[in-house]
Amino acid sequence: MFATTPHAGLDTTRHTDRVVLVTGAAYGIGRATALRFAREGATVHGIDVNEEGLALAADEFATAGVDVTLHVADVTSQADVVGAVDALVAACGRVDVLANVAGIGDFFLPAHEVDDETWARVLAVNVTGPMLLCRRVLPLMMARNSGSIVNVSSAGGLRGGTAGCAYTTSKHALIGYTRSVAWTYQPDGIRCNVVCPGGVETNIATTSYPKSKWGLERLARIHASGTRMAQADEIATLISWLASDEASNVSGAVIAADSGWTAG
Repeated sequence: MFATTPHAGLDTTRHTDRVVLVTGAAYGIGRATALRFAREGATVHGIDVNEEGLALAADEFATAGVDVTLHVADVTSQADVVGAVDALVAACGRVDVLANVAGIGDFFLPAHEVDDETWARVLAVNVTGPMLLCRRVLPLMMARNSGSIVNVSSAGGLRGGTAGCAYTTSKHALIGYTRSVAWTYQPDGIRCNVVCPGGVETNIATTSYPKSKWGLERLARIHASGTRMAQADEIATLISWLASDEASNVSGAVIAADSGWTAG
């Protein structure tokens, strides 16, 4: 069994004077990412559609002695995205880092069983949401000739046998989107990278319990080869590093964070 250390490699000055926006901040990787950026000196705003989850996150941040401003917002809503970004800019004047962490699963539904509602919702949260956030913050970053965007895909974006068809499609799409942004906005001093976690102990299980026995059985061989479950802060650590000056020459990178699961 591998041991992990919460808040490993913490650098309390890494993001001093940076303004960071984190989506999916109520739970899991998003909450850990908001907490890590705040611990490392950033001014952090977090958004999530789950108001109850944000209240729990606020308690954790307070206990940790960090200040994170939280907003209830749906990343699939243009109006919510505009409102959240505008509130951040009104308070801080800019956005230096965007961490697109919010994501949902698809109940392991295969292509012949997926319903319209699941398909549309998964693509909306996992692909359209990051696009809406990027579309709003990119002009702000371009005006300053500086910025870093980190998207969170999945091992499901690197292979076809870890989830259902909607989730797999969405996470592959997010990798393509990341590469497009990285290439297009490099002359504007903007970096964009994507992290692909394997199994992580988060609340995404609420949309990842199987609705299809057939679909889950088809994925069993790859699931059986899975490595250990990661802690959310292990992924947050990578997100923080990619957003930092230490990764100043890293853009368009697709980084697996899965203990070697997709290496075989």
